[in-house]
Amino acid sequence: MQQDTPVTPRTDRVAVVVNTAARTGARALPLVASALRGVGSEVAVHPVQGGAELHEVLVAVMDDAPDLLVVGGGDGTVGCAAAAVAHTRTRLGVLPLGTANDFARTLEIPAGLAAAVDTLLHGRVVDVDLGRVDGRAYLNVASIGLSVAVTRRLTPGLKRRLGRLAYPAATLAAYRSHRPFAARLELDDGTVLELDDLMQVAVGNGRHYGGGLTVAPDASIDDHLLDVYAVEQGRLRDHVSVARLLRTGHLVEHERVHHVTTRRLRLVTDEPLPVNLDGEIAASTTATFTVDRNAVHVVVPTASRAARLDGADRH
Repeated sequence: MQQDTPVTPRTDRVAVVVNTAARTGARALPLVASALRGVGSEVAVHPVQGGAELHEVLVAVMDDAPDLLVVGGGDGTVGCAAAAVAHTRTRLGVLPLGTANDFARTLEIPAGLAAAVDTLLHGRVVDVDLGRVDGRAYLNVASIGLSVAVTRRLTPGLKRRLGRLAYPAATLAAYRSHRPFAARLELDDGTVLELDDLMQVAVGNGRHYGGGLTVAPDASIDDHLLDVYAVEQGRLRDHVSVARLLRTGHLVEHERVHHVTTRRLRLVTDEPLPVNLDGEIAASTTATFTVDRNAVHVVVPTASRAARLDGADRH
């Protein structure tokens, strides 16, 4: 829910967590402390190397209940921080230091460090939703199928070498060995979809994923809805035509794509399949997807067009 008047994120106690394993994290770390001096009177910077260390530091930081938690890293790092601050009074600030930075893109947070810090100084605070898979939080998209194989091929080395081009390169490699699957989608209104010969099922909470792809034309991170699409395996030419529509989200209008919106989804497959949450394989089917409404208070640019639905119901 958007605030009626701009709320300045400048505050007293600020904790900064920078994932130095992120694509530009190590390079940005020396600049972060000095750049954030004007954000609060007490600024504590915590460099981490991701993984278990990230979780441990976030737990310790949140024990002190800072007014603002600034997190520097990619979508996985930001997602961990968002889960840590969910339903607390701590506001979340984002320094996009990863490869894709889709959450920042969704909220129109600038990619440059100086501009991202300026957002923390002069931006406004909005409430956004979290997606959850059996209780585990994610920000952008959770999916099964091809995206899992893509994630397994997106090694840190590939990301460093190719940047955002690592995503299409990994996708092409994964497609060559993909095996289609069947799934049952049970929606909150009682609708059941039985689908066969699928390439992927994606459940979007935010607007962007995969390095700037769009979930659906009307997808928003504060509409209290999940955008679900299932892509049939089809022929190569079908996938080429779907791929052309990924950037704008109009893939959901393709004849090989099934698209629905829901507040809750139970996804059933014949055999357990891994679930990719914002680039991390962290669950498996059968799985239940839900929306955690207005869960995170996040700082966005004053001019950001994101998070302005104020809970509007697209149903």
